[in-house]
Amino acid sequence: MNYKSFLLTILSVVLTTSGFSQANILNAKSPQEIGVRTEAQKAIDNDKPLEYGYVDDRDIMYSKMTWEKVVLDERVNFPLYYPVDTNNIGSNRRSLYDVLTKAIKTGAVENVYDDSYFTAKRSLKDLDDITRKVDTLDIGYDQLNADGFVDAEYITTREIASYDVSAYLIKGLWYFDKRQGELKYRLLGIAPAAPDVNFIDSDDEANKEPNPLYWVFFPDVRDILHEAKAFNNKNSAMPFSFDHILNARRFNGYVYKEENVYGDRRVDEYVNDNALMQLLESDRIKEKIRNFELDMWSY
Repeated sequence: MNYKSFLLTILSVVLTTSGFSQANILNAKSPQEIGVRTEAQKAIDNDKPLEYGYVDDRDIMYSKMTWEKVVLDERVNFPLYYPVDTNNIGSNRRSLYDVLTKAIKTGAVENVYDDSYFTAKRSLKDLDDITRKVDTLDIGYDQLNADGFVDAEYITTREIASYDVSAYLIKGLWYFDKRQGELKYRLLGIAPAAPDVNFIDSDDEANKEPNPLYWVFFPDVRDILHEAKAFNNKNSAMPFSFDHILNARRFNGYVYKEENVYGDRRVDEYVNDNALMQLLESDRIKEKIRNFELDMWSY
């Protein structure tokens, strides 16, 4: 009896996880059939992001808006960064930057903003100017002076790619829900950050400071990020969606700004030229938010 129960458990796990692995990989008769799902599989997998639910303003006892910087050099943040080279990898694996940029260019994401307050919008032309640089080689200028034209081979184009994105800026709201009696976090905006495209290949470290390319309102892109999967290093049959990674805060970031009376000034504006003290200030802000929930309880 125990043996039969064990086999039934194994079979259930296999059937459950098969929907999360690469579709049809074990039943494909040719490479072209890998990843092609049947209509029945599509109907079963037709899930949507977990809904947030309605939160009444009267239920929010305490809130604090924070801005965080997620540096992609840290190992825990690698799922947001890789893969950066997509020439020799399947189309089902893309970095977060590629997913967002493709959705914007195809029109799946209609609204792209200039700042984290979502006040001014950016057009596709604005994004192209920010992420692309067209330059002429010295030999091209010589040809222009001599012949009055420049051959296409002497014109170079440099475009920001996933490899160049070194951080993400995230805006979110910490709030205490008095109805449920717990501190919660709601992500509101995200922005990929990369060096200025005009100085991206410079050897000067001062020119490599990442700047936000664009901001997107996170609820607008949840459906897209839910469909896009990130690699799970522990179990490739169970990939995480980018929506799950971000909502579950499966990343490490430090607070570089909080809403305050000084016009939401950044940490580096009042803690100058001291990276260690800036990190300690970030930890102080986090601790202050966490302590509010702890102080709500008495023993």
